[in-house]
Amino acid sequence: MDQAACFEKIQTAIQSADHPLPPDPERYQPTSVMALFLFNSDPALLFIQKADREGYPWRNQMAFPGGHVDEKDASPEGTALRELKEEMGIVPANVKVMGSLGHFQTLNNKDIQAFTGIWNRNDEIDFDTEEISRVFEIPFAHLATVHHEKGYAGRTPNIMELTYPYEDVVIWGVTAKILHHLIEVVESS
Repeated sequence: MDQAACFEKIQTAIQSADHPLPPDPERYQPTSVMALFLFNSDPALLFIQKADREGYPWRNQMAFPGGHVDEKDASPEGTALRELKEEMGIVPANVKVMGSLGHFQTLNNKDIQAFTGIWNRNDEIDFDTEEISRVFEIPFAHLATVHHEKGYAGRTPNIMELTYPYEDVVIWGVTAKILHHLIEVVESS
């Protein structure tokens, strides 16, 4: 399948699926992330590893680029695009947003609205070393294989069980929950 057909299939799946609804806004701080697809020869997702700083609550965790909703942001989608620019140097004009994957909550009362997009790779990644230590392009096929090998397909695993290893890192926590939902949505189409 060529790139355009592949991304059209993913976009259709995302836009037609049911996604987790937002929680009570009084209990959670709104944040947004972008699950960003890109192509090498096959689709991949862009992940960041948070900086290895003493006292940093997300120290060394794997994540999608994103952050807190600011008053100046026009929308949660705007937050995700702003954070891509601030954290990675990826300008919004080079990202085609496919849609929202819904809302995912953290144990520390954050509500993360996850968006998906396609990056045309017309930017050089220039990440903020205060927040990010490394950037990973992880093949979507690898993540889907892990999803099936660990028996996650068709069920929602316990958060303590849900992990996606890749090379010397492990995707876990709310990022793994978002990834699980994305894989389930894409594979159900």
